[in-house]
Amino acid sequence: MNILSNWLRTYVPGITVDDLQLAEDLTLRGIAVEGVHNLGTAAGKANGHLYEMDITTNRVDAMNHYGIAREAATIYNLPLAPLDTTLPAATPVAKPYPVEIAPEAQGVCGRFTARVLRNVTIAPTTGQIAEYFALLEAKPISNAVDASNFVLQGMGHPTHTFDLDKIDGGIIVRLARKGEKLHLLDGSERTLEADDLVIADHSKALSLAGVMGGWDSMITADTKNILVEAAWFDPASIRRSSRRHGLHTDASHRYERGADFNACPTANARVSKLILAYGGTPEGELIDIVVPAVRARTADRAPIKLSVAQVQRHLGTTLDDKPGQSALTAEIVRQYLTALGCELTPAGSDGQNFTVKLPSWRLDLEREIDLIEEVARVYGYNRFANTLPTALPVIAHPLAAAEAAVRTRLLALGYSEAISSTFASEADGVAFGNASSGVIALENPLSDEARLLRPSLVPGTIAMLAHNLNRDVREARLFEQGSIFTGSAETVVESPSLTLGLTGEVAATRLHSAKDAAVFELKGVVESLLSLFATSSDALSTGAVSALTFAPEAPAWLHPGRSATALVGGKPIAYFGELVSAQRESRKLRQPIFLAQIDLVALYRLPLRRTTAHEISRFQAVERDFSFTFADAVQWRTIAEAIHALEIPELTRLSPVEIFRDTKAGAASAGMYALLLRCVFQSVQRTLREDELAEWSGKLIATLTALGGAIRS
Repeated sequence: MNILSNWLRTYVPGITVDDLQLAEDLTLRGIAVEGVHNLGTAAGKANGHLYEMDITTNRVDAMNHYGIAREAATIYNLPLAPLDTTLPAATPVAKPYPVEIAPEAQGVCGRFTARVLRNVTIAPTTGQIAEYFALLEAKPISNAVDASNFVLQGMGHPTHTFDLDKIDGGIIVRLARKGEKLHLLDGSERTLEADDLVIADHSKALSLAGVMGGWDSMITADTKNILVEAAWFDPASIRRSSRRHGLHTDASHRYERGADFNACPTANARVSKLILAYGGTPEGELIDIVVPAVRARTADRAPIKLSVAQVQRHLGTTLDDKPGQSALTAEIVRQYLTALGCELTPAGSDGQNFTVKLPSWRLDLEREIDLIEEVARVYGYNRFANTLPTALPVIAHPLAAAEAAVRTRLLALGYSEAISSTFASEADGVAFGNASSGVIALENPLSDEARLLRPSLVPGTIAMLAHNLNRDVREARLFEQGSIFTGSAETVVESPSLTLGLTGEVAATRLHSAKDAAVFELKGVVESLLSLFATSSDALSTGAVSALTFAPEAPAWLHPGRSATALVGGKPIAYFGELVSAQRESRKLRQPIFLAQIDLVALYRLPLRRTTAHEISRFQAVERDFSFTFADAVQWRTIAEAIHALEIPELTRLSPVEIFRDTKAGAASAGMYALLLRCVFQSVQRTLREDELAEWSGKLIATLTALGGAIRS
């Protein structure tokens, strides 16, 4: 918003600093001045500067000249000029003009003030208002309309003026009737809903309350009598109507953020005074209708207890402290808060505790800590010493090391970390959730695609892979560590999970075809992650095979025969494989998707493996290859466990070099496969002898033969 420095100074005439220093001092107190523009001079008079302000949404009280002037008066400890609300003597009337708030609207219209002005003169705006509007590049309309806009810019409270002669019978603030039509000042016609708040007469709606006035009661050059309105409307009601009808006005902007309940009479008087300056007389007294329940929760909120000791404890050392004495004394606290509009009453005889009545225009103040922050803000954050807290020990999260180890390993394997939405659709909840664990439905979902808290990370990973594919990124490797949600609306269980996603061409290996390579890459990633943890009592530090096994069963969202389950100690810990065709086709994905889902709850129960270093042998390693055929039922795990059971310390590495089935060439008959097994022997103490190698080779051959293997000639 734009603020004129000259206008500010009319409210705080005692300011001695120049405009640039004023802008800097305001900014340091949280009333940010983003830009300062010199407005030059006119008729030998300096126009001051225009401030481009960035006011946060919680500070609606500062979205006007008077509110910012209050901040300046507080900073410099200067008096703030009161707003002039004196009016000419009113013409007495026997009966006030009829105004009422309908019972169904009393929760959303807490206060309504109205004043009747007779025999007014409608003319172009002149004088100071015209000068300020010209500097702000605001378009003047007429003195009556401009008076309302001037008060909005000046003190921040929206008002509206009606042509009194176009009102039928009196004013009723009520909820609209569904389907009711309203012709607005912008020329558009709106169809209203039943929860739209309107200002109406006895036959029609006159205004969409808090948003925009109506065409049928607008001020024209022929207007002779005016009704000036200033009211308080519920922020949620105004926000709802503003969004529904696509109307964001200066008035709705203020009302949506919480208007000042007590400002209504002042704003009404200010507008009336400006209009009457051109001619006319007020009729009767101000009509002021108040809903007590709304007043109680806005203007008459319960006082807050404030301790000066708490102010000093929270804010710490200042640059102005004296030995043993804080600069933030009770006098300073009282001075700042009183200038901001608070009423402080001593609580106790020591003068260090107060009961604070909050100003009606500061709805953002709710607790003692809010008042302490106000003291810090006005005092100036730049005036506090740079010290670190001494009583806040830093404790690492219990899972931090495990999460970091998993993240580092996946990044090293070429996977990129991604973050998906926390929500999921009902269809994804059915497809990827666990029916026995339950799903959490949102009471007010953002859309049909976000009706649930996600029961799985898999849908989000699929969506991110699809995002890449739709932008011609043919290869992608992603992972996400995040929370999933199960249970019920009454008992929500949040648990960590990990999902891997892979799409694109994966090169064939000596062991796997290009078609199967992606599945086995995910299998290898799962094994690599599990190798970070001690998955059995003897772990891999002894060279023994861990408790990790694989089973062909997998969830329904993975392709049967091209997926598997990883188990530790016989319990599932991960699923991996190719996404089923039905899911891929429903998402219109043009190439296969491979996924893995890892249960981090189960994984993080395992201790992280300690990294150990072994001496590098100075002696030559010896390789021996063994070529066997086995029945398909004999798994690699069985072979590896049998060989490790021989307990040959010098056997440092065991790996399958080739696995193939070639019935045509006679390499293996049907139901069999050929395995080329490579063993590496090495000692850290001496050179190995040929007789030792022969002995160990004999044991290996005997062990493999006992498993049903046959040596290939």
